Amino acid sequence: MTGVVRRQVTDRLRRGVRAARAWGRAVRPGEPGPLPDFLVIGGQRCGTTSLYHHLAAHPRVRVASGKELQYFSVHHGRGERWYRGHFPRLAPGERTFEASPYYLFHPSVPSRVAATLPEARFVALLRDPVQRAYSHYLHTRSYGAEPLSFADALDAEDERLALATRGGPDSPAAHRALRNHSYAARGRYAEQLDLWFAAVPRERIHVARTEDLHADPAGTYGEILRFLGLPAFTPEAFTRHTRRVDHGPSQLTPALRDRLGEHFAPHNARLATLLDWPEPWPAR
Repeated sequence: MTGVVRRQVTDRLRRGVRAARAWGRAVRPGEPGPLPDFLVIGGQRCGTTSLYHHLAAHPRVRVASGKELQYFSVHHGRGERWYRGHFPRLAPGERTFEASPYYLFHPSVPSRVAATLPEARFVALLRDPVQRAYSHYLHTRSYGAEPLSFADALDAEDERLALATRGGPDSPAAHRALRNHSYAARGRYAEQLDLWFAAVPRERIHVARTEDLHADPAGTYGEILRFLGLPAFTPEAFTRHTRRVDHGPSQLTPALRDRLGEHFAPHNARLATLLDWPEPWPAR
């Protein structure tokens, strides 16, 4: 069994066990569990796994059954009781959450979240979209889901997404394409935040930069805790968590970097205006 196949099987088994436990709690009489107090909504390959572990270490926080429940995106049809089945019973003063990076990008999620979690708060991490796109490509390739080179995958992206979503964004084919092959699309952050701000009051959404989390983890984490109304806390270590391994020479050539930089320039400018940020990612 290859490493890729082993990862696929392990992840599938883990998700199956977690889902089965949630179904078991859902069919029991009474409330199966609370709804989350807050969500880490994305973006993908932007440090959400690291932030998840930092938040899970907080003494007032109890985590769901796993990091990515994907209820508001992939599994919305399973119903709220199934979703509640993933969350633990809480003592007074405790909070619970989950982190699904697909939530920021999937267009159906903001309205679903607004209807189900009217008081919750949301945290988004945004990373330089050029670096994010290539990291996403390597991640998809590591799962055996990307046969193309990075340049060819960028050329094919628009057609792939258009074909997969012809019947709407919630089919299995649409989810596969939107999750795996949205290398440039996911970096157009202002488009995604527009949908979230239309559905959820802006004061309930905190947006931070991945680069700031890496450069000043204590300060960035502290700001997120204050936004969530959690007491100040410092983990034993701010460890970066990633499952991607980059083998061989980089396919992010200077030419592709320039091409992506030109593509994202107007989107970055709109993001800076939307969030009242200076230039989000200064020219490299």
